[in-house]
Amino acid sequence: MDIFAELSWRQLVHQTTDDQNLPRWLAERPRTVYAGFDPTADSLQVGNLVAVMILRHFQKAGHRPIALVGGATGMIGDPSGKSEERNLLSVDVLRANLAAIEAQLQRFLDFDCGASSALMVNNHDWMGRFGYLEFLRDVGKHFPVNVMLTKDSVRSRLQRTDVGLSYTEFSYMLLQAYDFVHLYDEYGCELQAGGSDQWGNITAGIDLARRLCSVQLYGMTCPLLTRSDGAKMGKTASGTLWLSPEKTSPYHFYQYWINLDDSDVGTCLRFLTELGPEEIKAVMDEHRTDPGRRGAQRRLATEVTRLVHGPDGLATARQATEIFFGAEVGELSDAQLQGIFADVPSSQLPRDRLAGEGLSIIDALFESGLAKSKGEARRTITQGGAYVNNRRVEGIETCLGPQHLVGESTVVLRSGKKKYALLRFTGG
Repeated sequence: MDIFAELSWRQLVHQTTDDQNLPRWLAERPRTVYAGFDPTADSLQVGNLVAVMILRHFQKAGHRPIALVGGATGMIGDPSGKSEERNLLSVDVLRANLAAIEAQLQRFLDFDCGASSALMVNNHDWMGRFGYLEFLRDVGKHFPVNVMLTKDSVRSRLQRTDVGLSYTEFSYMLLQAYDFVHLYDEYGCELQAGGSDQWGNITAGIDLARRLCSVQLYGMTCPLLTRSDGAKMGKTASGTLWLSPEKTSPYHFYQYWINLDDSDVGTCLRFLTELGPEEIKAVMDEHRTDPGRRGAQRRLATEVTRLVHGPDGLATARQATEIFFGAEVGELSDAQLQGIFADVPSSQLPRDRLAGEGLSIIDALFESGLAKSKGEARRTITQGGAYVNNRRVEGIETCLGPQHLVGESTVVLRSGKKKYALLRFTGG
């Protein structure tokens, strides 16, 4: 299947600058395509994953992907889709964000596979060499303001009376447009891909290349990753769904997809996995016969978690899921436990409380908050409802010692079926 047909059946083609000729043009020979990622945070989030997957599909089809990290554009902030101006980030924060995002992108693209090897570029490398007057003369002179004013990203902000548009943000389009020209000059890049909110910036770059270089470049956009109700996907009660395991644990990442609404799972299987059409159809057909098993969500969670966090991250996420269904807490680090039990109450106690005869299970339940009184703790234990590391406590005389630690310093307590608490033991 050629790349345009691949992206089309996945419903990843929202708009193109040449619907008639682009499929044939892509099929003629390998092309170079780029997508940009601004370092507004120290991690990509799940909405960025759609553009990453598009680059992966292009590379698998024999084309050359370029991942542009916006060290220059990130200093300004893209006004597209924003109702108010972003806060400007400091140079140090931008550098840290750039390094983190570059490391993430290397997990998704192959940078050593011959002619289709991916490239990573930072637009500050060329934009940082421009002086203000030089940029106005060499680039700005070829950029009609009346064209800029017709772009949705600009017009929507100018129409609002409560929020304006600074000259800084107004200039963002020029910078991204010049990126396309530079990548054409330097690497022969002829196609830019991005989310549907990038249409104005993409077409501005194509127009600038025509004026400066007398060449025909191409653009395509993909749909934004949204739920069936139109809201952006990846927003949870605890915040954004990040691709960094430090910001969103593999367990919480996995659980997000497990809990996805039935109406959204088919779209995500097409957008965020590399499963083929027949396999996705089989998954969805089986799911419809027994939606309660959430088979499609489980397959989606498996594929996306493996892609983002690797086999080890997927194994940790599955182990964490089993723990919440009652499996014993096995060999896990404190960091993994923190990711799994991020929303669970946690208390700290001196490590010497485990010495000697150890910490009474009655005291442990009370001090962790799982029991409001020691009397309630006794009743919970005698009724068989107290657990240490998901192993049932047999009697009120049980005491916790160093042998109960999971990871370096943690004991997992449970009362009943689903009420958890952590005890962390610190000190020598």
